[in-house]
Amino acid sequence: MRPGAVLFDCDGVVVDSEHQMLAMLREDLAAHGLPLRMDEIERDYIGITVEVLAERAAAQGARLPEGWVGDFYARMYDLLRADVALVPGILDVLEALEKAGIPFAMGSNGTEEKMQITLGQHGLVERFRGHLYSGQALGRPKPAPDLYLYAAARLGVEPGRCVVIEDSAAGARAARLAGMRCLGYAPKGAHPGLEAEGAILFDAMVKVPALLGL
Repeated sequence: MRPGAVLFDCDGVVVDSEHQMLAMLREDLAAHGLPLRMDEIERDYIGITVEVLAERAAAQGARLPEGWVGDFYARMYDLLRADVALVPGILDVLEALEKAGIPFAMGSNGTEEKMQITLGQHGLVERFRGHLYSGQALGRPKPAPDLYLYAAARLGVEPGRCVVIEDSAAGARAARLAGMRCLGYAPKGAHPGLEAEGAILFDAMVKVPALLGL
């Protein structure tokens, strides 16, 4: 059944920014006493705010200096301003939605500034027609369902008619709690975190139109 609206996560779903950010995070945490493998970083630190990330890292033994969160944001923005690619095939998904007349929005745990930086490089700020929503700005980031419920309300579509496209367990949980079907982008194949939250896994954006019934 075709959805009434599609709600996208940003990093790792629309823009291919996570590898850059996670590599920088891994280097930072190692420098402050918490060496982690990249698979551990991907498992535990995707889909959360930098504030929550800092709390989690400190609980695991990282000795982060005062002001680290603000410094990390500043360096992350500089990194993303230099260049960030789109997730392969995402423009075809947006085009298919536009042709079908299905509205879409973005619900990101990132800041509004970060969305402007990454999406702005590819003309996507205008393409989302003002429907860019930040869990941080709302004060209720994922895994709380509030962000996706808010996006659905702004589009005027009932939650049960929305489909969320996510790549993190936190985002998939937000979708589930909001009563929305979730497609889980897992380009490497298996993703236990997404599956545990009931997401329907897919490994390439080219498969999304068919999954949406388009």
